[in-house]
Amino acid sequence: MSNRLFQGVIHQMKDAVDKTFGVLDENFTVIACSELGKIGEQLSPLQLTSDETVVSNGYTFKSLGNKEGAGYIVFVEGDDIIANKYANVIAVSFANIKFYYDEKYDRGNFIKNIILDNILPGDIYLKARELYFNSDACRTVILIRNLEPNDVSVYAVLQNLFPDKTKDFIITISESDIALVKETQKEISAKDIENLASSIADTISSEFYAHVVIGIGTTVDNLKDLARSFKEAQTALEVGKVFDTEKTIVSYDNLGIARLIYQLPTTLCETFLKEVFKRGSIDSLDQETLFTIQRFFENNLNVSETSRKLFVHRNTLVYRLEKIKKITGLDLREFDHAIIFKIALMVNKYLKSTPVKF
Repeated sequence: MSNRLFQGVIHQMKDAVDKTFGVLDENFTVIACSELGKIGEQLSPLQLTSDETVVSNGYTFKSLGNKEGAGYIVFVEGDDIIANKYANVIAVSFANIKFYYDEKYDRGNFIKNIILDNILPGDIYLKARELYFNSDACRTVILIRNLEPNDVSVYAVLQNLFPDKTKDFIITISESDIALVKETQKEISAKDIENLASSIADTISSEFYAHVVIGIGTTVDNLKDLARSFKEAQTALEVGKVFDTEKTIVSYDNLGIARLIYQLPTTLCETFLKEVFKRGSIDSLDQETLFTIQRFFENNLNVSETSRKLFVHRNTLVYRLEKIKKITGLDLREFDHAIIFKIALMVNKYLKSTPVKF
């Protein structure tokens, strides 16, 4: 792509420059030139810096000399002052032209525009063809949120972990959020993705002492659905912030009923709680009672197992359950009542939080 870009500009400039000039790649091969017959020739390698011109074998050479133009060298026929000036002016021009061209056609920006919904769906595949982009590969959006912004660049850490910039894209979303768009094989499972996310969190935590949480969207097999995967990763983080505060890795696929509750209007949630707890408010339950309820749910409503885990007599637990039934009207030993109570606890937790919706 750069070869055609340089050659097009050279074609427009050649009438104004009365010397043969062109561009070399990192192997000192002529990739564009005002004299078309020279394209493909290889010149003798030279040691160049970004700040000076070098004269050798009747030519003046100048590196484009910045990150955007890394690896490209301008050459101008001649070793006089005029050739030196031409080389400097052309190098600056080419470096700026390439920078703006890359900004327009850069793959990373293309992916960022897709996940942020800044490109029309009909334009996605047209642009993908321009960039020779594999549109049908499987990809997953993994959103990394730095909870304690510090001097550690999570972006730089991710770049080192995923150096293949043709398949994996690392995109800054905000000061705290970075999206990793990871290309995956079809046989890769959701558990494999979670293990990958866990290794990312462990690396950042153990080596740089930065605490992150990670949201995982579903794997998609086309470019236009990347925006959906990104929104799912955002939702996973926000829902996890409400219902799974202890978890570092939250996958959209595992949100379960929490996702449904998160999407309900607060007025509907408040009405539900009033209907469930007609006899008394859920807030009338003390911390010990709530802890007992939590352990009872964790042990699948098994009275004997729960009493053993709580180190209390079975009759003591039964007494507590009867007390809960008296206050709320719900007998947690009955499956239907237990489901209602579990949902009510989650709804109450949701109402007490201040989630940010997308």
